[in-house]
Amino acid sequence: MRTLTAALLTVTMFTAVAQAAEDKPVTVESMPPSVMKTVPQAGDTAVDPALKEISVTFSKDMMTNRMWAICQISDEMFPGKGAGEIHYLADKRSCVFPVKLQPGKTYVLWFNRGKFNSFRDTNNNPAVPYQLVFQTRK
Repeated sequence: MRTLTAALLTVTMFTAVAQAAEDKPVTVESMPPSVMKTVPQAGDTAVDPALKEISVTFSKDMMTNRMWAICQISDEMFPGKGAGEIHYLADKRSCVFPVKLQPGKTYVLWFNRGKFNSFRDTNNNPAVPYQLVFQTRK
């Protein structure tokens, strides 16, 4: 009996969520922003270790007043802090992260991850989480 009750409750909740989603029209404005471009590109295995900035460009204008979440999975796979501060460019879509890179090393960064979701568009929609993995050349 408990299994049947739990199953009915799950179906009811799923139906309610689906109905709520149908009530809100899908538009570019209503959908969350996504990453369109990174420098360096994801998967690049020959990044110049002299690169001084990592940038991420989103599909929509973003909230730019200190609104970012550049997340790490470990200290050893996260770039060192470079000269300058994290900032947005005038286009309101590109965020720049000053870094110090080392040769022959793999780096992993997330733009938004879990509860760290401060990359948000001007309608306060958090950006879709994006993982950037790259390697510097030796």
